[in-house]
Amino acid sequence: MSQNGKPHGLYTPMSRREMLEVCRCGFGAIAFMGMFGGSLGACKPGDSRPPLSETTSKGWPKTPHHIPRAKNVIFLYMDGGVSQVDSFDPKPRLAKENGQDPKFKVDATQFNDNGKILMSPWTFKKYGECGMDVSELFPNIASCADDLALIRSMVSNFPEHTNANYFLHTGSGLQGRPSMGSWVNYGLGTENSNLPGYVVLDGGLVPPGGIDNFKNGFLPANYQATIMKAGAEPVANINPYETERDPQREKLEFLKQVEQERFASQGSSGEVEAAIANYELAYRMQSSVPELTEFQAESKATKSLYGLYDDDPHTRNYGSQCLMARRLIERGVRFVELTCPQVDPSIDRWDQHNNLKDGHARNAHAVDKPIAGLLKDLKSRGLLEETLVVWTGEFGRTPFAQGSNGRDHNPSAFSMWMAGAGIRGGTIYGQTDEYGYRVVENPVSIHDLHATLLHLLGIDHQRLTYHFGGRDFRLTDVHGHVIKSILA
Repeated sequence: MSQNGKPHGLYTPMSRREMLEVCRCGFGAIAFMGMFGGSLGACKPGDSRPPLSETTSKGWPKTPHHIPRAKNVIFLYMDGGVSQVDSFDPKPRLAKENGQDPKFKVDATQFNDNGKILMSPWTFKKYGECGMDVSELFPNIASCADDLALIRSMVSNFPEHTNANYFLHTGSGLQGRPSMGSWVNYGLGTENSNLPGYVVLDGGLVPPGGIDNFKNGFLPANYQATIMKAGAEPVANINPYETERDPQREKLEFLKQVEQERFASQGSSGEVEAAIANYELAYRMQSSVPELTEFQAESKATKSLYGLYDDDPHTRNYGSQCLMARRLIERGVRFVELTCPQVDPSIDRWDQHNNLKDGHARNAHAVDKPIAGLLKDLKSRGLLEETLVVWTGEFGRTPFAQGSNGRDHNPSAFSMWMAGAGIRGGTIYGQTDEYGYRVVENPVSIHDLHATLLHLLGIDHQRLTYHFGGRDFRLTDVHGHVIKSILA
């Protein structure tokens, strides 16, 4: 009814206030589209990808740019920054000059509490036919040396955890960009409509920067990570409130009806469509996730391989994550990220500014056996040929002490490795100086890592774009080169 009490007809005059009320969702959107050169929050005009309604609600996989080597990614995120000179980059000179003042220029560090040269508390041995040097921190991972491509020349742009974590996960040191898992999910879609394309397994620690490390940013909401707790039965954030499925189905049907009515009056909305797709996915997950999280079907030998019978509860925790990761990629999940367990309230991830020996030793014990078990299990099942496994933290640590028994942050050099699909096992790439402080050969940036990861998945990192705010964005921004020397 109009304000004068007469019913509205198609040509019935209306007041200015009524006109603005009815049209408020149209003129503003048109103005903004004009300002930003296209449709806000949508793929750029002419994009050949299927419309959002197809790729989100139906969960269809998308066509890659070239023949992929990998179908899935398992990202073993070493939160806090593993010390490269204590793990995969031995430096004998540290032992020779232990306790002496550094003979090189020292950059500003996070806390500027810089002490003497500090030798590694751990010895190194050569492993595999490739002769890869690995410290005694990781004897089980070392047994897989011939499957690893070790990069000793990683560099980051940020010396502080939060910005470095955002940079590692999103390609930007600022909050709000899509995570690499979201980009993979957007670029390829999921192969299982009953499970999300991007899953983060919660080991017990939320990294600096929080869950924004795993968010969708400006991509539609259905591309963000689904966070799950491995080995948790029942899964708290998946189980329905209703005891019967009919009421749930009725709620979803009601949402669809509301959505259709809104579309009829105001047009399609990618944001609403993505939200509805998430509700639908959550409904389907309630039937598929319980089977996923039950390990009864796994053999005793498999559970032992992952460390599920270990005396250390943190090894069992991380072993459950690794086994869950394998089960997820078997079921078509594109990107699975594992986070670190908290081995002790006094030990802050891999971030050992003091008590280096105990902190790194306990963290390594928690992850070493499960990671090696994951690699060996994937290989025995033929899954390593199609799964890319990535192991890294956000930066490295200094070769000199912070105080007397810790190491500060070092973005100028750190080590990481990859294994699996398309990777040339037994490769050692890049080199640091005699102290492991700075890269002197073949520096590899985070953008290079992202470009290589996407390349192995069949995606050209320069072509995977999303139009937002008037320009095309991509995971690698305007940077990034594929590290061809580590590819098979």
